[in-house]
Amino acid sequence: MTEKGFTIDFGSSEPTTTPVAAPAANVAATTSHSKLMIFGSGPAGLTAAIYAARAQLAPTLLAGYEPGGQLMLTSEVENFPGFPEGINGPDLMAKMITQAERFGTVIVNQDVERVDLSKRPFRAWSAGREFTADAVVIATGASAIWLGLESETRLRGRGVSSCATCDGFFFKGEEVAVVGGGDTALEEALFLTRFATKVHLLVRRDTFRGSKIMVARAQAHEKIEIHFNREVVEVIGEKKTEALKLKDTVSGATEQLAVGGLFVAIGHKPNTELLGGALPVDAAGYLQVKEHSSASAIDGVFIAGDVHDHRYRQAVTAAGDGCRAALDAERWLAEHAV
Repeated sequence: MTEKGFTIDFGSSEPTTTPVAAPAANVAATTSHSKLMIFGSGPAGLTAAIYAARAQLAPTLLAGYEPGGQLMLTSEVENFPGFPEGINGPDLMAKMITQAERFGTVIVNQDVERVDLSKRPFRAWSAGREFTADAVVIATGASAIWLGLESETRLRGRGVSSCATCDGFFFKGEEVAVVGGGDTALEEALFLTRFATKVHLLVRRDTFRGSKIMVARAQAHEKIEIHFNREVVEVIGEKKTEALKLKDTVSGATEQLAVGGLFVAIGHKPNTELLGGALPVDAAGYLQVKEHSSASAIDGVFIAGDVHDHRYRQAVTAAGDGCRAALDAERWLAEHAV
């Protein structure tokens, strides 16, 4: 999220391809009201837009100033169906944007500053403009929590990652490190043992926060070396990650650890600030959906992608969620004759 409003935190690594943006003339020509309004421009939001546009709903998608979602941080995507040779993350998002626009989606590359979901039509304000809609799909995603290092930001996508499932394959035969002490970090470390020769698990405290069974699995694995009381203070490398500078949180002493990859697993933050508490969240802050549905607690508001899914967090599952949300919204609109 940006401080100005809603965008997904994509990091500062430079994409090789910039997604196709809606022409300014197209934005200026749109009316303020649409049947369906979508917040979010990752795989969930864009898939919802594609389905809704093909259903003749002419959706408006408020994409933020930095459209594209978390895949903008990924150099190679090899697990999205339909691309057997893999595809660059920004290129995949550019194709999704083009496809959504082809069927009539109006994409507005502006941050949303606030919304009102208390009554219909639902309302959103952005850069001095007001948008209204009969139904809404919320697909604002979740942002990885990073360490906050300049070197970490510079090397994102160049050895620094927040998703072992997405990027672990690219570290075959290398030593890597995982930062974190909870179940997410333990799961990431165990997953990475399939590819890496060694996984260094860096825990800032002298104990884990994860479940006992996950801790036991990590401690028993021959490829995992656990380092307690260690904090990453710098990621070393010019064009790619080559090593980490670590600080002992007890003694203050520093050391260097040679690794080809760093996986930051200290949590994700769902992007829900935009809603101002209008919808219920679970204990971790993720939006809640009704069982076997994308419906939210507000009639006419639907939810898709990582803003509610903290289990899978994959592009393909987010896209599936976007499909469900669009279909649910289409049926809801038909039932309410709007």
